[in-house]
Amino acid sequence: MDITVVGEGSVLAAPDILRLHAGVEVRRASAADAFAAVRSAAARLAEALSGAGIAPEDVRTAELSLGPEYESYPKVAAYRGARGVEVVVRDLAGADGVIDTVAEVGEEARLNGVVFEVSDPAAALREARVLAFRDAAAKAAQYAELAGRPLGRVVSVSEEVGSGPQPLTMAAAESGASISPGRQTLTVRVRVGYDFA
Repeated sequence: MDITVVGEGSVLAAPDILRLHAGVEVRRASAADAFAAVRSAAARLAEALSGAGIAPEDVRTAELSLGPEYESYPKVAAYRGARGVEVVVRDLAGADGVIDTVAEVGEEARLNGVVFEVSDPAAALREARVLAFRDAAAKAAQYAELAGRPLGRVVSVSEEVGSGPQPLTMAAAESGASISPGRQTLTVRVRVGYDFA
Protein backbone atom coordinates (compact mmCIF):
# COMPACT_ATOMS: atom_id res chain seq x y z
CA MET A 1 0.00 0.00 0.00
CA ASP A 2 1.53 3.27 -1.11
CA ILE A 3 -1.29 5.85 -1.03
CA THR A 4 -3.79 6.45 1.77
CA VAL A 5 -6.37 9.19 1.41
CA VAL A 6 -9.42 10.38 3.32
CA GLY A 7 -12.58 11.15 1.38
CA GLU A 8 -15.62 12.95 2.74
CA GLY A 9 -19.24 12.94 1.65
CA SER A 10 -22.10 14.91 3.20
CA VAL A 11 -25.85 14.92 2.59
CA LEU A 12 -28.69 16.89 4.13
CA ALA A 13 -31.54 15.02 5.81
CA ALA A 14 -34.69 16.31 7.46
CA PRO A 15 -34.94 15.26 11.12
CA ASP A 16 -38.18 13.50 12.02
CA ILE A 17 -37.73 12.97 15.77
CA LEU A 18 -37.36 15.43 18.62
CA ARG A 19 -35.81 14.54 21.96
CA LEU A 20 -37.13 16.99 24.53
CA HIS A 21 -35.26 17.34 27.83
CA ALA A 22 -37.74 18.48 30.44
CA GLY A 23 -38.52 17.99 34.08
CA VAL A 24 -39.66 19.41 37.37
CA GLU A 25 -37.76 21.14 40.17
CA VAL A 26 -38.84 22.19 43.67
CA ARG A 27 -37.32 23.79 46.75
CA ARG A 28 -38.66 23.05 50.23
CA ALA A 29 -37.55 23.52 53.83
CA SER A 30 -36.89 19.81 54.41
CA ALA A 31 -35.54 16.98 52.28
CA ALA A 32 -38.68 14.91 52.86
CA ASP A 33 -40.94 17.77 51.75
CA ALA A 34 -38.79 18.41 48.68
CA PHE A 35 -38.84 14.76 47.66
CA ALA A 36 -42.61 14.48 48.16
CA ALA A 37 -43.19 17.67 46.16
CA VAL A 38 -40.96 16.59 43.30
CA ARG A 39 -42.74 13.22 43.16
CA SER A 40 -46.10 14.97 42.97
CA ALA A 41 -44.93 17.37 40.27
CA ALA A 42 -43.34 14.51 38.29
CA ALA A 43 -46.64 12.60 38.41
CA ARG A 44 -48.43 15.67 37.01
CA LEU A 45 -45.83 15.93 34.27
CA ALA A 46 -46.20 12.24 33.37
CA GLU A 47 -49.99 12.61 33.24
CA ALA A 48 -49.71 15.72 31.06
CA LEU A 49 -47.33 14.00 28.63
CA SER A 50 -49.65 11.01 28.40
CA GLY A 51 -52.54 13.37 27.67
CA ALA A 52 -50.47 14.94 24.90
CA GLY A 53 -50.20 11.54 23.22
CA ILE A 54 -46.69 10.59 24.34
CA ALA A 55 -46.38 6.82 24.80
CA PRO A 56 -44.91 5.62 28.15
CA GLU A 57 -41.99 3.95 26.35
CA ASP A 58 -41.05 7.34 24.86
CA VAL A 59 -40.39 8.85 28.30
CA ARG A 60 -37.13 8.03 30.06
CA THR A 61 -35.93 9.29 33.44
CA ALA A 62 -32.73 11.24 32.84
CA GLU A 63 -32.22 12.88 36.25
CA LEU A 64 -33.28 12.31 39.83
CA SER A 65 -31.69 14.49 42.48
CA LEU A 66 -32.23 15.72 46.00
CA GLY A 67 -29.82 17.85 47.97
CA PRO A 68 -29.28 20.86 50.20
CA GLU A 69 -28.75 24.43 49.07
CA TYR A 70 -26.66 26.47 51.46
CA GLU A 71 -27.27 30.01 52.60
CA SER A 72 -23.71 30.01 53.89
CA TYR A 73 -22.05 26.69 54.63
CA PRO A 74 -23.01 24.78 56.72
CA LYS A 75 -26.36 26.57 57.12
CA VAL A 76 -28.95 24.98 54.80
CA ALA A 77 -31.32 27.44 53.12
CA ALA A 78 -33.53 24.82 51.45
CA TYR A 79 -33.57 21.41 49.82
CA ARG A 80 -33.76 21.11 46.05
CA GLY A 81 -35.46 18.14 44.44
CA ALA A 82 -35.51 17.53 40.70
CA ARG A 83 -36.60 14.91 38.25
CA GLY A 84 -35.68 15.19 34.59
CA VAL A 85 -37.02 13.20 31.66
CA GLU A 86 -36.10 12.71 28.04
CA VAL A 87 -39.24 12.70 25.90
CA VAL A 88 -39.20 11.31 22.37
CA VAL A 89 -41.62 13.26 20.19
CA ARG A 90 -42.28 11.29 17.01
CA ASP A 91 -44.71 13.80 15.45
CA LEU A 92 -42.80 17.03 14.87
CA ALA A 93 -45.99 18.82 13.85
CA GLY A 94 -47.22 18.37 17.42
CA ALA A 95 -43.92 19.18 19.13
CA ASP A 96 -44.94 22.72 20.08
CA GLY A 97 -48.03 21.30 21.75
CA VAL A 98 -45.92 18.90 23.81
CA ILE A 99 -43.65 21.76 24.89
CA ASP A 100 -46.69 23.83 25.88
CA THR A 101 -47.99 20.84 27.84
CA VAL A 102 -44.78 20.72 29.88
CA ALA A 103 -44.88 24.46 30.54
CA GLU A 104 -48.48 24.21 31.74
CA VAL A 105 -47.58 21.73 34.49
CA GLY A 106 -46.86 24.72 36.71
CA GLU A 107 -44.04 26.70 38.29
CA GLU A 108 -42.09 23.48 38.92
CA ALA A 109 -41.78 22.77 35.17
CA ARG A 110 -38.38 22.99 33.50
CA LEU A 111 -37.44 22.88 29.81
CA ASN A 112 -33.78 21.97 29.37
CA GLY A 113 -33.29 21.73 25.61
CA VAL A 114 -34.08 19.79 22.47
CA VAL A 115 -32.16 17.53 20.10
CA PHE A 116 -33.35 16.68 16.60
CA GLU A 117 -32.61 13.30 15.00
CA VAL A 118 -33.11 11.41 11.77
CA SER A 119 -34.79 8.18 12.87
CA ASP A 120 -33.58 6.13 9.88
CA PRO A 121 -30.40 7.65 8.43
CA ALA A 122 -29.48 4.54 6.38
CA ALA A 123 -30.46 5.91 2.94
CA ALA A 124 -28.74 9.25 3.54
CA LEU A 125 -25.60 7.51 4.80
CA ARG A 126 -25.51 5.27 1.70
CA GLU A 127 -25.52 8.38 -0.47
CA ALA A 128 -22.83 9.99 1.70
CA ARG A 129 -20.64 6.87 1.37
CA VAL A 130 -20.80 7.07 -2.43
CA LEU A 131 -19.75 10.73 -2.30
CA ALA A 132 -16.97 10.00 0.21
CA PHE A 133 -15.57 7.11 -1.83
CA ARG A 134 -15.62 9.19 -5.03
CA ASP A 135 -13.81 11.97 -3.17
CA ALA A 136 -11.16 9.52 -1.96
CA ALA A 137 -10.73 8.02 -5.44
CA ALA A 138 -10.28 11.49 -6.99
CA LYS A 139 -7.65 12.41 -4.42
CA ALA A 140 -5.78 9.13 -4.88
CA ALA A 141 -5.80 9.53 -8.67
CA GLN A 142 -4.40 13.04 -8.30
CA TYR A 143 -1.61 11.86 -5.99
CA ALA A 144 -0.73 9.00 -8.33
CA GLU A 145 -0.56 11.44 -11.23
CA LEU A 146 1.63 13.82 -9.21
CA ALA A 147 3.89 10.88 -8.35
CA GLY A 148 4.06 9.85 -12.00
CA ARG A 149 2.79 6.35 -11.29
CA PRO A 150 -0.41 4.53 -12.25
CA LEU A 151 -2.95 4.00 -9.49
CA GLY A 152 -3.55 0.38 -8.52
CA ARG A 153 -6.26 -1.46 -6.64
CA VAL A 154 -7.94 -0.60 -3.35
CA VAL A 155 -6.34 -2.54 -0.50
CA SER A 156 -8.13 -1.10 2.57
CA VAL A 157 -11.26 0.85 3.45
CA SER A 158 -12.44 2.16 6.83
CA GLU A 159 -15.06 4.76 7.71
CA GLU A 160 -16.26 7.04 10.47
CA VAL A 161 -19.73 8.61 10.64
CA GLY A 162 -20.54 12.02 12.09
CA SER A 163 -23.30 14.62 11.99
CA GLY A 164 -23.17 18.34 11.52
CA PRO A 165 -25.12 21.36 12.70
CA GLN A 166 -28.90 21.73 12.62
CA PRO A 167 -29.69 25.32 11.60
CA LEU A 168 -33.08 27.01 11.95
CA THR A 169 -35.20 27.25 8.84
CA MET A 170 -36.77 30.63 8.19
CA ALA A 171 -40.15 29.13 7.29
CA ALA A 172 -40.59 27.58 10.72
CA ALA A 173 -39.15 30.59 12.51
CA GLU A 174 -41.62 32.91 10.77
CA SER A 175 -44.58 30.62 11.48
CA GLY A 176 -44.43 31.38 15.19
CA ALA A 177 -43.28 27.87 16.13
CA SER A 178 -40.97 27.77 19.12
CA ILE A 179 -38.82 25.06 17.52
CA SER A 180 -37.49 24.29 14.06
CA PRO A 181 -35.86 21.03 12.98
CA GLY A 182 -33.94 22.57 10.09
CA ARG A 183 -31.78 20.08 8.23
CA GLN A 184 -29.17 17.75 9.63
CA THR A 185 -25.89 17.18 7.82
CA LEU A 186 -24.88 13.53 7.83
CA THR A 187 -21.23 13.09 6.98
CA VAL A 188 -19.19 9.99 6.16
CA ARG A 189 -15.41 10.04 6.15
CA VAL A 190 -13.71 7.12 4.49
CA ARG A 191 -10.01 6.23 4.61
CA VAL A 192 -8.97 4.32 1.51
CA GLY A 193 -5.60 2.72 0.86
CA TYR A 194 -4.39 2.06 -2.70
CA ASP A 195 -1.47 0.24 -4.21
CA PHE A 196 0.45 1.69 -7.10
CA ALA A 197 -0.13 -0.40 -10.20
